[in-house]
Amino acid sequence: MNRQQIPVVVLAGFLGSGKTTLLNHLLHHSGGSRIGAIVNDFGSIEIDAMSVAGQLGDSTVSLGNGCLCCAVDASELDEYLERLARPSAGIDVIVIEASGLAEPQELVKMLLASENPHIVYGGLVEVVDAAEFDATRERHPEVDRHLGIADLVVVNKADRVPADERERVLEIVRGLAGRAAVVSASYGRVDVELFFDRAPVGERVGQLSFDDLREDDHDKPGEHGGHGGHGEHDGHLHSAYESLAFTSDVPMGPRPLMALLDSRPEGLYRIKGYVDFGTADPRNRYEVHAVGRFLRFYPQPWGPGEPRLTQLVLIGSGVDVPALEKELEACREYAPQAADERSMWGVLRYVQEPEEEQEAAEDPAAF
Repeated sequence: MNRQQIPVVVLAGFLGSGKTTLLNHLLHHSGGSRIGAIVNDFGSIEIDAMSVAGQLGDSTVSLGNGCLCCAVDASELDEYLERLARPSAGIDVIVIEASGLAEPQELVKMLLASENPHIVYGGLVEVVDAAEFDATRERHPEVDRHLGIADLVVVNKADRVPADERERVLEIVRGLAGRAAVVSASYGRVDVELFFDRAPVGERVGQLSFDDLREDDHDKPGEHGGHGGHGEHDGHLHSAYESLAFTSDVPMGPRPLMALLDSRPEGLYRIKGYVDFGTADPRNRYEVHAVGRFLRFYPQPWGPGEPRLTQLVLIGSGVDVPALEKELEACREYAPQAADERSMWGVLRYVQEPEEEQEAAEDPAAF
């Protein structure tokens, strides 16, 4: 990539839902990805278990794997986003753990309107407590609204309720969450691929590694040992979501692809990779970044002799992968027409050039 933007994920949920437990899980299992964590305080973060390397500032510590953790209040958020997003920090993803009583919509609006050229919205993740779901809705009816704007919902503490009760809660959450992906978890253990891309081991598409998505070698016994003894990688994590790696050496038609993306199926949480639009724009490939309802394209000149391929990775929950693959295949242009710049208008709605960062507030229809 000639321009690196760091995804910023908002991690929200009411007190006791398990946000900090989930964040600890991400920090422990970053797989070599460097996380910048912004939290309200260090009280519940397992600092000792993550090999603190030393203080970097008044409220910043360096954690294992190069991760950084900042304790901030709301007035300091922009300052620490700027600090963590600097290229010199080497951070791959930033996770903001919102206060248990925070209004996540305000954080999302701030990120969507940010003029910081180094960050991009990485999604709103709402954590709910399966065992206390009904009581939480009674005390905090705004949880329904929070679920309605989430990109990913983690129904945590699923082990604490009977199977029929768990399914009842999941059904209610899916109804409230609309198009969002919904997964259940115990002890905050979700696969990190839902949040960010692990360190690559093979063929790459941007930050994504197709090998990482295809292989389950991180579930091998003993690889992660010593972090709790509750069967953290018992093979069930991957059953919570589906992934599709799509490659085409035939250019994609802008109109059919945008029709697919604009009506993408419920539960399709992340899309990342590169698109070749052929004669519609022969000079550029288009990097695509989508999370939940958010979508953005970045045109980049083709390199000399670079293979002209479309390479995409799609991740979601409850997605019909074979049907999605057929829809993508139907977007291929086997007999492209003469160049028609109007065919790219749907794509260009989601292009943000570097010099236009001051106009960063998104079209509400894109969120």
